[in-house]
Amino acid sequence: MNDPVPILSLKNVSRHFGSFRAVDGLSLEVGAGEIVGLLGPNGAGKTTTVKMLMGMIRQTSGDLSLFGMDCFSERSEVQKRVGFLPDEPNFQSHLRGIELLEFVGKVRGLSPEAITSHIDDVGDKLGLVDDLGEFASNYSKGMRKKLAFLMATVHKPDLLIMDEPTNGLDPVATRSFLELVHRCVSGGSGVLYSTHLLDQAEKVCHRCVVMNRGQLVAEGTVEELKKASGVDSLEEVFFAVTGVGERSDV
Repeated sequence: MNDPVPILSLKNVSRHFGSFRAVDGLSLEVGAGEIVGLLGPNGAGKTTTVKMLMGMIRQTSGDLSLFGMDCFSERSEVQKRVGFLPDEPNFQSHLRGIELLEFVGKVRGLSPEAITSHIDDVGDKLGLVDDLGEFASNYSKGMRKKLAFLMATVHKPDLLIMDEPTNGLDPVATRSFLELVHRCVSGGSGVLYSTHLLDQAEKVCHRCVVMNRGQLVAEGTVEELKKASGVDSLEEVFFAVTGVGERSDV
């Protein structure tokens, strides 16, 4: 019996900007019902990787696909099944939160009833329902993150790509957010979870991929990574495999 096609697959993918190799020979997979952490210091190549997955830029070499489709040439079809949560969501200043949600839902082909159901469920869970009548440009950072998550998940995507997803959320909202992410995964969605919060990644992710200077430097479950490095935490794994930002005992 053949193994199922992974939701996300990168095989020896590189992206060059002139002589600079932002991503260099990266291979990774995300399967259904799996949260994979994408970790690395600033400049590691994480953002470039996400841009390639979203079809914003084409890889220089290698094979990169979502659901067996090419991320760049078939991006319109790919993005029908993907939800993307950026680190810094930006919205049109003249639209209210509810108008943005309704617009995205209609573009996704959803009925007004389906959009309302999503708001009543996910919006209520995140405590945003009462604020949807306000202009999104007036939202706090945490409120923008909540709205962006509502927009990213309105069509129940098969893959969620998230960049620093809890940045700006308070502890209560973070807990509700992570519960919703796990609910998506329990329904069969895959998640690529890019973050600098190593303690959170250790608790949330089934597997982690660590990048440094465009290359894959470690991959595995948290326990596998800790065992391979002979350390007790994912934070210590990060320092060991990247060789950057090591803590001082002072």
